[in-house]
Amino acid sequence: MDLVVRTEYGAVRGTADGELSVFKGIPYAAPLDGARRFQAPLAPERWGGVRDASAFSASVPQLAMVPGLPAVWHPGDSTDCLSLNVWTPDRGGGLPVMVWLHGGAFLGGTSDALSYDGAGLARAGVVVVTVNYRVGYEGFGWVSDAPANRGILDQLAALHWVHNNIAAFGGDPDNLTIFGESAGGTSVATLLGGSAGTGLFRRAIAQSVGSLFCDEDESRELGELIIGRLGVRATAEALGELPPEAVHGAQMPAMMEMNQNRSAWTNATPYAVVLDGLVLSELPWVALRGGAGRGVDLISGYLTDEGRLFTVDLPAEAQDPAELAQGLRLAPSMVDEYRTGFPGIGDADLYTLMVSDQVFRMPSLWCAEGHAAGGGRSYLYEFAWPSPARGGALGACHGLDVPFTFGVAESELTQPMFGGAPPPEFEALSGELRKAWVSFAATGDPGWPPYTTADRRARVWNVPSTVVADPIATSRKIWQRHFSA
Repeated sequence: MDLVVRTEYGAVRGTADGELSVFKGIPYAAPLDGARRFQAPLAPERWGGVRDASAFSASVPQLAMVPGLPAVWHPGDSTDCLSLNVWTPDRGGGLPVMVWLHGGAFLGGTSDALSYDGAGLARAGVVVVTVNYRVGYEGFGWVSDAPANRGILDQLAALHWVHNNIAAFGGDPDNLTIFGESAGGTSVATLLGGSAGTGLFRRAIAQSVGSLFCDEDESRELGELIIGRLGVRATAEALGELPPEAVHGAQMPAMMEMNQNRSAWTNATPYAVVLDGLVLSELPWVALRGGAGRGVDLISGYLTDEGRLFTVDLPAEAQDPAELAQGLRLAPSMVDEYRTGFPGIGDADLYTLMVSDQVFRMPSLWCAEGHAAGGGRSYLYEFAWPSPARGGALGACHGLDVPFTFGVAESELTQPMFGGAPPPEFEALSGELRKAWVSFAATGDPGWPPYTTADRRARVWNVPSTVVADPIATSRKIWQRHFSA
């Protein structure tokens, strides 16, 4: 089989994986050398001959996010890291295309994680693309002479590359679905609310949209909090002279300082999508309610127990709902509303529920609701299957849906999420979810009714899966007045 494909920048040679053709580490933008680490992405240089595309590129600069897991980036790694990977079952043409944007709180993440192996989805009849984009200060930190949201600009550059080149890999550039989880889901919502008019994608799947947005003033203040420790001016040239590990190392003490005065900041992490008026002018759910992205089909959803991943190991004395409300800038009366809506709930469970709602469940719901109200075709889901790990303490926690999305039963994610061997129901539930995602990418119909404000029907993924009306009605009503906040 001839595994050479010609792109607009040069030819690439992939590898065969059974019936699939796989191409890894294809650059969609120029290397991140010097000041370019902190500037808008530039097109890659053309190359002669045939470029080897059998291995992933280096990851973008970042710190290790999870203690005990291997670092995905090391000082001295190649700067040619703004790349993408393609899995295709048929280079004959016309297949739906699904472009994955990874999570990682805009602090980390990489497209070469085993969790994001595109083979399972591709075998169902789609071309799958996974993308590296800048994280940390390079991607989202304030730079006085460079645009904000450079990580989102990377994603847009990758989407332009896909639109211009994917036909050679068998994909239909006019039938493109973007999908992502956590920071990736937040990116999907950002692209839909701010850039859908570019015509780069037809459909979008936003898994666990995060409340990771801030205004330009807060972005500047956060930048000063981080870069102030390094003694340099916040220009692309000055920052580009610093080694990446120095810049990323300054994040942790800044985060500790943020946590000491949580209510002073919009988010708990130093990086977020900036409402800069260019990439995004207003919160995505507000933009969607106003009709942004009306012509793009949307699936948006959340997990039942999103916050368990972050609260499961907190000591009981740290799980104070009243203190959490203050840190989240919520009215104290909201705690009373929760206690009324969930009679008998203990402090620890209430704390986790409030974290789940504020950080992921409400933003994901508001995107589906806003899109429906703005005239778009919108679908809502809840992933409710509970993890068996740790005696069930994790529940249906944040990130648990990712192995099911890709059909990857064993990866760096599944050991802590499953607590051992893949559960017996994994294949059936994963197959059901992947079938819905592929159907949506192909036709716009995932197999359950659209979300409307009249009946609020949603798919609940579990064993068995069901369709229910208004699955988190109590939380939705408590937060209703915060819809546009």
